Amino acid sequence: MPFGKNDPAYIVTGPTSGIGLAVTLQLAKHGTLVLVGRDAQRLNKLRNRITKKGGGAFTVVCDLSDLVSVSRASEEIISLKVPIRGLLNNAGVMQTPPAKNAQGYDLTFATNHLGPLALTEIVSKTMPDGAHVLFVASGTEDPDRPSAKRTGFCGGRYISAAESAQGHWKPGGAKNPGYDAYATSKQAILASALALGRENRRLRFNAIEPGINISTSLSRNAPPFARFMAKYVAPWLVPFFLPFVDSLNTPKRAARVITRLLLDPSVQSGTYYDQRGNPKVPSVIAREPEFQDRVLHETRELLAASRFK
Repeated sequence: MPFGKNDPAYIVTGPTSGIGLAVTLQLAKHGTLVLVGRDAQRLNKLRNRITKKGGGAFTVVCDLSDLVSVSRASEEIISLKVPIRGLLNNAGVMQTPPAKNAQGYDLTFATNHLGPLALTEIVSKTMPDGAHVLFVASGTEDPDRPSAKRTGFCGGRYISAAESAQGHWKPGGAKNPGYDAYATSKQAILASALALGRENRRLRFNAIEPGINISTSLSRNAPPFARFMAKYVAPWLVPFFLPFVDSLNTPKRAARVITRLLLDPSVQSGTYYDQRGNPKVPSVIAREPEFQDRVLHETRELLAASRFK
């Protein structure tokens, strides 16, 4: 019998590929899914796949880079009147070269930080006590992480929410276009998640670093050869290297940990987890409560100034 409106519901953003798809297929065994993504056709295809196996799902079309779209989608989710037990903020991009969203903000920063936080701020108000909100972060925010440095990242370059929205970062960053935007957006959402975990004790706000998942569609704007390698070659090679590269992971392995965190009633709030589900230490700056509070406060001010409700 399919899950219905009275069963536990879980929101997944970016559910049609990579980690989001793997999590969606696992969560479908535990309740109704609210699938949030940009492509209506792909969302409907995934919903049909879930319902054919006896699950239940709703689709909500939303471009997380567009704050107007996020506002509309948030209200649509609330109108479903389902008991939302979990929200996975998974959708993300690394735009290379940098681009702007509908409001003229940096596309990567808007998609990875502004959109998810705005969605969370609205939807979380209707979630029942003890529900989970989980943000997908990234080790690229830490300038001291060896695997991030080897791939050309220099950590988050946060100045302020307003400066980040305009695509301005602290000097001395990465040489590759788009890398500073990605690392900073992930540092900002991580800091906000930890701040929310201290601020709001009614819900459980956490973040996870899922490891390096080469086969995901994150770099959809990468050169054709890189996209080909990620889509067709990486899935075959990654399992071989897993025992030798600590930070390497696969969507299915990441999904198992994420699903457990979203379902486990013993999970506490305000924790940053690694790819195995163990507590992880953020970068030096991201672990500072003052920085966390500043990022959350500045982002809220920016969203308010954007007339986002």
